[in-house]
Formats: sequence, C-alpha cells, structure tokens
Amino acid sequence: MTSSDTSSPRTGAICQLGSAPVAGEPGGCLRLRRQKLTLFKEMLAGCGAGTCQVIVTTPMEMLKIQLQDAGRIAAQRKTLSGQAQLSGRGGAQPPVEPPAAPRPTATQLTRDLLRSRGIAGLYKGLGATLLRDVPFSIVYFPLFANLNQLGQPASGEKSPFYVSFLAGCVAGSAAAVAVNPCDVVKTRLQTLQRGVNEDTYSGFLDCARKILRNEGPTAFLKGAYCRALVIAPLFGIAQVVYFLGIAETLLGLPRVQP
Repeated sequence: MTSSDTSSPRTGAICQLGSAPVAGEPGGCLRLRRQKLTLFKEMLAGCGAGTCQVIVTTPMEMLKIQLQDAGRIAAQRKTLSGQAQLSGRGGAQPPVEPPAAPRPTATQLTRDLLRSRGIAGLYKGLGATLLRDVPFSIVYFPLFANLNQLGQPASGEKSPFYVSFLAGCVAGSAAAVAVNPCDVVKTRLQTLQRGVNEDTYSGFLDCARKILRNEGPTAFLKGAYCRALVIAPLFGIAQVVYFLGIAETLLGLPRVQP
C-alpha cells in the first residue's frame, strides 16, 4: 500500500487519497469529488451564515448604538438647559453650566437593559438586524467566490492573495451599500433615548414609512459610503488572513487548501 492510500476499517479495501472509507459502499469506499456550488446554494449558505451571526452580534450592536448616541443626547439636553436658563433670566446673566452627566459604560447599559427589559432588551431590533445581515451575507459570499474565481491563473489553482483581497473589498463594499437602507432602519429602532421632537417607531415598516415621509428616499443611503469604507478593508483583510493560513499556523493545524 502506498502512503497515499488508506484501508477501510470494515472491509480492508484500499481507498485512494480523496476517498473516504464508508461501510456499505462497494469496496467500502466513497469517492469525494469537489463540486462547484450553484449560485442558489452559495446564497443559501450565506443566508445560514448571516442568521447565525445575528444571534451573536445583535446585543453588541445594541450596546454600540447606545454608547455612540449618548453624547448626542447629552449635548442636546445641555443646549436646552442653557436656553431655558437664558429665557428665565431674560438674558441678563450668563447661564450656570449644568454638571456633565456621567457617560454610561457598556457594563452599566447591559445591567440596566437586563433589569428593565430582560434578555429581550438586548435583542431589540432583531428583525431589522436579520433583514440587514442575512441579505448582506447572501450578496457577499457568492459575489466574493465568483470574483475570486476570475483571478485564478488556471483551473484548480488558487488565486493570488491580492486577488482575494480585492475580491473581498469589492464584495464587502457592494453588499454594505446594498443593505444600507436596512441598516438605517435598524439604527433608528435600536436607539432607546429620543431627542426632542424625534419620532418614535412601532416596528420596521412604521420606521421605514416615517423616514421616507419626513426625510425622503435619500435618507436610506445615509452613511453608505462610510460603511463601505469600513467593510471593504475588513473583509479584504479577512480573506487574506484565510489565504495565508495564519490561523492554522498559530494553532499548529495542518493547512487545508481551499
């Protein structure tokens, strides 16, 4: 037996490299062939990946938005307090600076949300997050796979690392812009504290309808370019790290060729 052959544990049959020993198969072997996934299966795989991701990342997204929005609400309250003092004194004396409210921490926000809303509080806006991240993955993974395949020198060979990087950048930025309307709605829904004269929303459709009515269709593209600038290098670097096998090297695992 050569070093590239394995023996079936039940029948003793010889399995060539690339086959797996399987009981009940003729000769005890089942040949494994690499088959290219159809576009539908690639999209289905992306859908599954996006769904699993949302379960983990939604609480972190929720806390991130509250921390980013805390400064805006504090500044608005400070301005309103100063205006009220000026009105009460007739503008004769300068207003007294109110003490700055302490900025909340992620731990404090988590504790407050769990106390007031339970676990469901950390998953507020889950539906909107699913509508953002699942389509993102459906667009990103097939687009990256097909762009990366265009850079293969020959059939069966890997694309150069710079092709994987560029494919990750293009696919990531395209997917980010495509789902940006859902990201805008998700952010509005997950903002717990409202400023003066700001709308409140009962759900995804209500939020989307009020944004369209009050701010116009261009509001759904707010932050799209910034989001693309963040997502593009993020996924480009991720693909290069995968290409170079850095994780396998750190963990001492054998390198698996994609």
